[in-house]
Amino acid sequence: MNTNSELSLENLNAAGDAAARAIPPLWPLASSVAVNPYLGQTAETLAQAGARLGRAGGVSVTMPRAWYAARIADGTITDADLSAALAVNPTAAADLKALKARAEQPESAQKPLPTLADLAAGASGIDWPGILADRIGLWAAGYFDQGQALWAAPHRRGAYDAWRQYATHDLTPEIAGLSGFAQFVSETPDTADQASTRAANRLGLSDAALETYLHQLLFTLGGWGQVARYRLWQAELAGKSDATITDMLTIRLLWEEALFTQYEDEIGAEWQKIVAAHAAPVVSDADLQVNAVLQEAWERAGQRDLAETFSIPAPKADDTRPALQAAFCIDVRSEVFRRALESLTPEIKTLGFAGFFGLTPAHKGFASDVDELRLPVLLNPGLTSTSQGDDAEADQTARFKARASRAWGRFKLAAVSSFAFVEATGPIYAGKLVRDALNMAPNDVPGGPMPRLDPSVDLAAQTDAAETILRAMSFTDNFARLVVLAGHGANVVNNPFASGLHCGACGGYSGEVNARLLAGLLNNVDVRSGLVERGITIPEDTIFVGALHDTTTDAVTLYEADHPSKAHAADLKQAKAWFLSAGFVTRAERALRLPRADGTDDIALRSRDWAETRPEWALAGCKAFVAAPRQRTAGRSLEGRAFLHDYDWQQDKGFGVLELIMTAPVVVASWISLQYYGSTVSPDVFGSGNKLLHNVTGGIGVVEGNGGTLRTGLPWQSVHEGEDFAHEPLRLSVCIEAPREAMSDILKRHDGVRALFDNRWLHLFALDENGQMAWRYEGDLEWSQMPVASEAMPETEVAA
Repeated sequence: MNTNSELSLENLNAAGDAAARAIPPLWPLASSVAVNPYLGQTAETLAQAGARLGRAGGVSVTMPRAWYAARIADGTITDADLSAALAVNPTAAADLKALKARAEQPESAQKPLPTLADLAAGASGIDWPGILADRIGLWAAGYFDQGQALWAAPHRRGAYDAWRQYATHDLTPEIAGLSGFAQFVSETPDTADQASTRAANRLGLSDAALETYLHQLLFTLGGWGQVARYRLWQAELAGKSDATITDMLTIRLLWEEALFTQYEDEIGAEWQKIVAAHAAPVVSDADLQVNAVLQEAWERAGQRDLAETFSIPAPKADDTRPALQAAFCIDVRSEVFRRALESLTPEIKTLGFAGFFGLTPAHKGFASDVDELRLPVLLNPGLTSTSQGDDAEADQTARFKARASRAWGRFKLAAVSSFAFVEATGPIYAGKLVRDALNMAPNDVPGGPMPRLDPSVDLAAQTDAAETILRAMSFTDNFARLVVLAGHGANVVNNPFASGLHCGACGGYSGEVNARLLAGLLNNVDVRSGLVERGITIPEDTIFVGALHDTTTDAVTLYEADHPSKAHAADLKQAKAWFLSAGFVTRAERALRLPRADGTDDIALRSRDWAETRPEWALAGCKAFVAAPRQRTAGRSLEGRAFLHDYDWQQDKGFGVLELIMTAPVVVASWISLQYYGSTVSPDVFGSGNKLLHNVTGGIGVVEGNGGTLRTGLPWQSVHEGEDFAHEPLRLSVCIEAPREAMSDILKRHDGVRALFDNRWLHLFALDENGQMAWRYEGDLEWSQMPVASEAMPETEVAA
């Protein structure tokens, strides 16, 4: 019975929109990228987010107390770390002694407020939350399907209309005990707005209770709510809107109404208490405050180690012309390879830049009409490109083969033919089974004709793009004869998460297309002539070559056929030899971390092993982002745990490049870091579970078993090596060599980025002129000098 005043549609819609934005989006498996699971909570601190997520889903936002206590006991976390962290939040404990005592005590488990489905389950003994997840999941798998289903669900209607049509014929809820559910659905209002308003008023919800209750309902949908959030994200990126997520919220709300209607007598009084609890302000308790301080202390311990790494004397700068320059993605996996490559000879120099190389194409691959958005998901495509060649016959042949393969695949899975398929064609697959079981299948490398812009852009635009990219790379002079632009990708089999191992800056695709496009742009004679007028002179004997760094095998493929040059044959031969040697060194280092890897030879086999759950560690272990000249990190091991972006602030007039770095690559790196963080501290909620139990659903994501809630985040095997964690959940430390006032000025203009640092989802440090971690950003545009640092960088006037 409703005991509150009627809710207005305006207030309900506002609360629904806020709930939708508290949920992170989920990209489909074909182009999956890392997403910050706390995306909707970045305006709050870790402790405040813990209180909100604890109410919604019982989510822990830090490791267990015992984790920190063990590190205090072994000296990893020092008293100085604890004291400094406590100074950030002095209300968490009276003093250092009290804090250490609290670290020894187990914290209270976070318990979510029960939903009506939970209350109904308690009253009836029927697993309504499980039934609800199963029925919504079954419908959503068909509705959101991206080509996996043989019989596609109609998409002429919105999600709410499609669900009503489905649910009126679904008898499972009634069989389970929810009387008249199909009739109830058929009598719901025709529009989602009317239905949600009716349900909210029927449940007696107040305006104050809506915020966390509606968030909780979307939270209980797991990945299905995040798929709907992805649709809203994509629509808004294109300047449009999408109602799928609010339709999903209405569907979940109607389930609550149906259960309340049946069990009101048993649960009505308890439900009123829950509504009152949702109406109460979200406040972090003492346990959450202490946990946040312990997490801060552990991160300060890690930052102390990072500062010691920066304090190692750097090799002297060498301004002689290199024999080879190789630009890699800032991805942490590139750090190991770059270090190995540079160790071979001083004649090699490497650079770090975002893996999309400043180009934002919607690309059509060879013999394909599918638009691949090879750019950061924060951006819209600015170009269109294609790998379609001039050979029409080869294109047509490839398309026929692809269609035949799809037809054969559907024949194998069809309702009738699938029964006889194994008996009739089993012997045909014997050779393939043996080859795959013995890991004999070759690793395929992306190839095809040289990509090109289609349509092309005029010379002025090409020159503008070339200048912007080179200046953003701080790469404007001393060009080598051979410059390799290396995108990266992974080479694995039987892995639904393969795209997540590719380049996040390329939208979950491998990065060779962007690298080859940029190489073509910078090899253009007319573009080079235009660059001379802008103060950038590329020598006539310099050639740019696109490449692909396979992060699973550490093989590097050069696309030298894109720009044939007999004059550079010797340079290319030498570069290939260097890449082979660097790959060997890199694999040897990686083998030390990978379970069951006895040496370099095991690494390539893992990429072809269909039973291997850990072909590589991807970005596990990431803990730092560095934007500085390469000289600051050259010759030092960052253990494959740092994003390395080349940046020279003294070449950056007006600090436009610095602004770009802080608002794009840093944000993308934060999504990666916090996805690993969430999948480690809350694997049951923000992780996708056990790979061995996964089934791909709708081509979108995975479920554990044969249905239910769509799982999101990283699999357990991506953060844990079987005995211990492979990833240490540390919020990213961003180290930038630039004047502090320039960084503060950028934070003033970008509230979303500032919130990440002010609320400590990221830590920001300024490096001084010697490359030392000299200043810490404390929030609210304030900086403090680090305890041990070189003399601070002199202040520089910031251009307006």
